[in-house]
Amino acid sequence: MRGDDHFKRAVASVEDILKEAQLTDHVSFAVMDVKTGKALESSDATTARPPASVAKAITALYALDTLGEDHRFETQLIATGGITDGEVMGDLVLVGGNDPALETDMLATMAGNLKAAGIFGVRGEFKVFEASLPVLARIDTEQPDQVGYNPGVSGLALNYNRVHFEWKRTGSSYAVTMEGRTDKYRPAVRMAAMQIRDRAAPVYTYESREGIDVWTVARGALGGSGSRWLPVRKPGLYAGEVFQSLAGSHGIRLGAPKMIDTLPEGEINVRHQSADLRSILQDMLKWSTNLTAEMIGLAATTARSGKPESLKASAQAMSAWAQTNLGMQSAALVDHSGLGDDSRVTATEMVAALMKAHSEGLRDILKPIAMRDEKRKVLADHPVKVDAKTGTLNFVSSLAGYLTAPDGTEMAFAIFASDESIRKTLSRAQREDPPGGSAWNRRAKRMQQQLIERWAVLYAAA
Repeated sequence: MRGDDHFKRAVASVEDILKEAQLTDHVSFAVMDVKTGKALESSDATTARPPASVAKAITALYALDTLGEDHRFETQLIATGGITDGEVMGDLVLVGGNDPALETDMLATMAGNLKAAGIFGVRGEFKVFEASLPVLARIDTEQPDQVGYNPGVSGLALNYNRVHFEWKRTGSSYAVTMEGRTDKYRPAVRMAAMQIRDRAAPVYTYESREGIDVWTVARGALGGSGSRWLPVRKPGLYAGEVFQSLAGSHGIRLGAPKMIDTLPEGEINVRHQSADLRSILQDMLKWSTNLTAEMIGLAATTARSGKPESLKASAQAMSAWAQTNLGMQSAALVDHSGLGDDSRVTATEMVAALMKAHSEGLRDILKPIAMRDEKRKVLADHPVKVDAKTGTLNFVSSLAGYLTAPDGTEMAFAIFASDESIRKTLSRAQREDPPGGSAWNRRAKRMQQQLIERWAVLYAAA
């Protein structure tokens, strides 16, 4: 008869798994039993590697500890100089309150509420305040200009600071729109402009010119019609122009938005509150939105010690917090999203952080990770259940979270794979879709699943 450990002895070795993935010497991992705290298996686990978006799990814990899970961000409309017979005697100010999930529909509701409050005119100027957080043109300067996951950052965001670029061929030319679009509204903006150029490459160029995000696109890349989201580099101006348009639809005529750095005193006429922080974080971890991570991380640092001088300074403050509160002594982060190249975390310390965070309900807001067959088809009835945060950069693939084996044994794990030698050869233009990147990523994800399946069999009821 076969012994009870027959299936355990048949499990693939770590060496075979890494060899098949062609990732030997590029992988660090660690896994622990949640209930007993026993370290089960590790490999190169003290080597610091780029965490990619796994860093967002640390950001979530930092924000929850600082702001509290019920915290809500508030966007306001403030009137200065008083209101007489429905007219603001001074200025109307749109005030960003660090809400990363603000959308055009929400600004439309605020415009409607302004009219409902009996306001029909503004004698002074329409102003926009976004300086509650540092104002940045982009998260990471090393990314291609056109990628929507690297937008500007400030205390006022709209539509995740992305503008909708759409083109339609009309004869020999194109009709182009740049909008703060949702399913319900399509307000055009002037602060982002697109010009079509007769060239083969580059596909896109960007420059800030006279206060406008000026884009060009290669005609040959457009085809008949299509659309994509482009990053916004001037978030406050973008939100201001969209609100100006929406207010106009209610008969409230506003001048062009004027950016201000100091918040004036005035009467709050309209408020919009975000969802609670825990819900926002759950969405961030599901969709891996970089802007959300950066705004929430910056907001947490601001609440702790005042507005930081830079994104890197805020990330350093979060790293110090992780060292003290999560035992991550080697944590060295350059942002809150994991987008930057230079962030480093070890697998050992990431697992230690997951162990500490388990009792705080981190697993409840992590994304369920589907297990797949050889053709990448989802296996809905797979006996191993995984809730984790993924992380993907060019030639970087990370996964950290919790797994539950078929017998109910729960484990915390972290897997960091990176080939920094290849990353160093990439030009800035190649970073959107580098040669060989997709195949490397598929091998890394297959390797992650094989390790998880190994642990679920080998250490069940450990």
